[in-house]
Amino acid sequence: MGGTPIPVAVVGGGQAGLSVSHCLRERGIEHVVLERNRVGHEWRERRWDSFCLVTPNWQCKLPGFPYQGDDPDGFMVRDEIIRYLEDYVAFFQPPLIEGVSVTRLRRGADGVFELATSEGEFTAHQVVVATGPYHTPSVPRMAERLPAGVEQIHSSRYRNPEQLPEGAVLVVGTGQSGCQIAEDLHLAGRQVHLAVGSAPRVARFYRGRDCVAWLDDMGYYNKGIDEFDDAGAVRMRVNHYVTGRDGGRDIDLRAFARDGMRLYGRLTGIDGATLDFADDLKVNLDRADAVAEGIKDSIDAHITAQGIEAPVEPRYVPVWEPSEQPDALDLAEAGITSVVWSTGFTRDHRWIEIPAFDGRGYPMHWRGATSTPGLHFLGLPWQHSWGSGRFESVGRDAEFLADHIDASRRMTDVCGALTGAPSELTSALPIG
Repeated sequence: MGGTPIPVAVVGGGQAGLSVSHCLRERGIEHVVLERNRVGHEWRERRWDSFCLVTPNWQCKLPGFPYQGDDPDGFMVRDEIIRYLEDYVAFFQPPLIEGVSVTRLRRGADGVFELATSEGEFTAHQVVVATGPYHTPSVPRMAERLPAGVEQIHSSRYRNPEQLPEGAVLVVGTGQSGCQIAEDLHLAGRQVHLAVGSAPRVARFYRGRDCVAWLDDMGYYNKGIDEFDDAGAVRMRVNHYVTGRDGGRDIDLRAFARDGMRLYGRLTGIDGATLDFADDLKVNLDRADAVAEGIKDSIDAHITAQGIEAPVEPRYVPVWEPSEQPDALDLAEAGITSVVWSTGFTRDHRWIEIPAFDGRGYPMHWRGATSTPGLHFLGLPWQHSWGSGRFESVGRDAEFLADHIDASRRMTDVCGALTGAPSELTSALPIG
């Protein structure tokens, strides 16, 4: 890869990197895709055995390669997701190099990007960072105060209940991963203690259809981030918890509690074998239910406005209410031998030595294009819409970005022809 700069370097060979590669190829733009591991690594190595998509298969719409299986309303399990990506690679054979890590990205005085990798250095006129947002597992510092005999793992390393020692399990966090892992353990007969956070939930089905299908018809997945008054807050929102397991169903934490799971508020402190919790369990459960019911209100309004015939369905009635909100838990008394931290990830862009980030370390961009000419991001949650970080809309974002890259390339060629400057200098000129 040494020698003259390549037109575009794509860092990351997941669904985002592969999508933009397909779009660049359609436009005849030479490029290379660098993947640190191998295609499907995140799905293969950082998902549990029973993992499946929470969005229906028909929403898998990678460019030129929509889902073509026989279960469009089903939910692909982990191995099927990996196969989908591998089949995509076989379908269009991108210029993919696996097993190469990019360790540094900077921009030279001439506007050309310099990339250091585990296999040497090279340069590129434009770069797409398609590494997603989930880089480093996040575990709170309080975890260090747990007794040495309690096994701890992050959700990214959880595989199945048999992996954990015998005894009760504490799951911390109720985003999508935390709720699904808690269910996985619960169905296996383990005694689960769950620290409930503020994540919202959504019903799986309502009035005869998957709620995702209703929301898709209503345009929710196409609504751009610039249409929101609080765009910054929207980008930080946690996804609604639901599951596609066994054909799809609600995740109802109240039902888990009714059936023996122990629920608590947010974990606030650890003092040896004693855990402290906030007094917010009821509030968090009520708010999650309110979001789910609010989505149903929107669906009802859509059905009425469009004159759609749909079966009437009774609304959700809570099956359990906390009679008390325990503020402390003794690990030994509860028989807890392991903790699963479902506390998310942090971004790690330290290898990018370019001032393209805000004070929170989030890339400053508009639909993936940054203020640094030639530097782009793809695959971020809410990059442009709700579906941006998913199979559903990453292809649309890739199409937009490929058009932007193509326009930049053409502008560079025009400027070079008019000024007589070599393209490696004119690539630094802003466009649009």
